[in-house]
Amino acid sequence: MLTHARLALLCLIPTWTAAEQMGEVGVDWVGNDVIIEAVADPEVQGVTCHLAYFDRGLLDRLSQGNWFEDPSNASIACRQTGPIVIGDIDRSEGGEDVFRTSRSIILKSLRVKRIFDEKNQTLIYLAHAAELTEGSAKLAISTVPLYGTEAAR
Repeated sequence: MLTHARLALLCLIPTWTAAEQMGEVGVDWVGNDVIIEAVADPEVQGVTCHLAYFDRGLLDRLSQGNWFEDPSNASIACRQTGPIVIGDIDRSEGGEDVFRTSRSIILKSLRVKRIFDEKNQTLIYLAHAAELTEGSAKLAISTVPLYGTEAAR
């Protein structure tokens, strides 16, 4: 179930690829939840990432006084979910965004970036917060090895 704040934010910030909510776990009595979403890589068929992040409830927003922002923390796990077929991906050291969603009204977003480690035949997926005013050290990483797949050949 989407909160009103999340619905408003989804209208403001585009998402690179669609995320499908897989779960919602209530963590306390004030309505804070952990949301779990599945994100298929749009350029790499056969890879799905699962993201988990914190979604603040209305009571928490009222008590903290910060209405329009969720924490930057996120966890990610990416796996091969079918035959891997690599499309036209950015193979540079900086990689490219696969997914992005807002974590505040305008200043913060949660991003998933894909980086291709050609030497080790591995796709690296990095979940991190991007903040306009200051960087964030809150990040998570997951890898999908290509060794032994059709994509590695």
